[in-house]
Amino acid sequence: MTTATGISRILGFLRDMLVARFLGAGGVSDSFFVAFRVPNLLRELFAEGSMSSGVIPVLSQYKATKGQTAVAELVRAAFTFIAILSGLVCILGIVFAPLIVNAIAPGFSSNPVKFAQTVFLTRIMVPFLFFVSISAIVMGALNSRKVFFVPAMASTWFNVGIISTIAVFYFFWPNHSAVVAVGVTIGGFFQFASQVPTFYKNEYSLRPNFNFSHPGLKQIGLLILPATVGTAVSQLNIFISTILASYLPSGSITYLYYAMRLIQFPVGVFGVAMGMAVLPSLSEHAARGDFDTLTKDFTFSLKLLFAITLPSMIGLIALSEPIVNCLFQHGRFDYEAVRGTTAALLCYSTGIWAMVGVRVVASTFYSMHDTKTPVRAAVFTLIINIAISIILMEHLSFAGLALANALSSCANFLALFYFLNKKLKHIAIGGIVWSFMKTLLASAMMGIVGWYLINIKQVSAIPGVKWNTTGHFMVKSVYLALVIAVCAVVYFTIAHLLKSEEAGYIIKTLKRKITGGGSGQTV
Repeated sequence: MTTATGISRILGFLRDMLVARFLGAGGVSDSFFVAFRVPNLLRELFAEGSMSSGVIPVLSQYKATKGQTAVAELVRAAFTFIAILSGLVCILGIVFAPLIVNAIAPGFSSNPVKFAQTVFLTRIMVPFLFFVSISAIVMGALNSRKVFFVPAMASTWFNVGIISTIAVFYFFWPNHSAVVAVGVTIGGFFQFASQVPTFYKNEYSLRPNFNFSHPGLKQIGLLILPATVGTAVSQLNIFISTILASYLPSGSITYLYYAMRLIQFPVGVFGVAMGMAVLPSLSEHAARGDFDTLTKDFTFSLKLLFAITLPSMIGLIALSEPIVNCLFQHGRFDYEAVRGTTAALLCYSTGIWAMVGVRVVASTFYSMHDTKTPVRAAVFTLIINIAISIILMEHLSFAGLALANALSSCANFLALFYFLNKKLKHIAIGGIVWSFMKTLLASAMMGIVGWYLINIKQVSAIPGVKWNTTGHFMVKSVYLALVIAVCAVVYFTIAHLLKSEEAGYIIKTLKRKITGGGSGQTV
């Protein structure tokens, strides 16, 4: 699942590089990213964000108690219901697009041209919601069958849809932001269609089932509703940043968007993948009442996740400007935009460990059919984010909004972990903290090495390797890749010396995968 998600994220960076090259960092790009917030919010609310938390635990329970035939019938009813509901939401989104844009970017109302363009782009991208909603049902059904690779690859096809649309229409359609918007909707269709063959191979069907009184559907709804509320609260954090950034200088929204895209690489590749991968297994443990195994799997997953994401976090901090320069400083995206994106990235990065940790802790609650506790934690986080955002933006501008998001993510993780410890009662907290500290030490030493290799005077002597200039993409990329490789060696060497169990497990698992052996341990 991590491999598939990683491929998707890499293509996502290619997509973002194209968008940055064509739209730059200014009024046009701000309009596009505000417009994209709308379908992205609806996707989080009604599709990928909350759907899996309601669908997977119920399907896992049905599979364990009633068999695959009952699961298939439930999936048909859920698919039909979600298709109708998301279709209606799309129609409402298109009709009320002006009101939505005015709500999430009130600062745009003073510029009629910018406002009209944002509304136009919003209406093009709203149908994306329909495709990702039905895609989420298919994904949840496949995950419940322990099929992870194809669903995780679905977002790769989303990126392919955008990239191919840009390639085909860019030179024929002068409104470049509209080209990208059309690509978003086409990509949503690709994301759904790519899973359908595997869906049918696993004894499922898309034949309509209008049995909306199905008890399993009601059970899914009871889980999805509070999860949707919780997701809505967490998404409000992003929207608060967008609303506040709409009053800041032009380009602020774009800086925050690209910085968050870089943050989403470790969060998506490791945090989301781990959260989705453990949910079916944890749900089966909870269905059988085996909470000892559930606790052990949760503890191991969290420690393993920190062993992967902490070095990613430190690496992004140490190598922030070179990474942004290589990926985005092309075409209309200049060095000023690089500096703005780097500032936002540094602030966002401090919360990566908490963002990924929340995914696993929340999945553990969902596996026990508890979606209310994550909602309480999310409300707590929202209040903190609003307060800190207002305070920090006055002193740090858009970077203050990024830092507020990171701090509120830390508060969210700590609150969720506190409630989970009260629920399970025998989580090995000492072991988690000790593992975290060893990983943090190894990561910090790795970060120092990486920062030194980027900033030594000898680097500037290499033709083309100047991190404040445009061009020489291949030379910069090769050098940056070598530095990252050295950092990886340094991290695993120090982690080995510190006797990190999780780092050793990662190395052994990679060796088994390379040699064609088994996976070793089920998580």
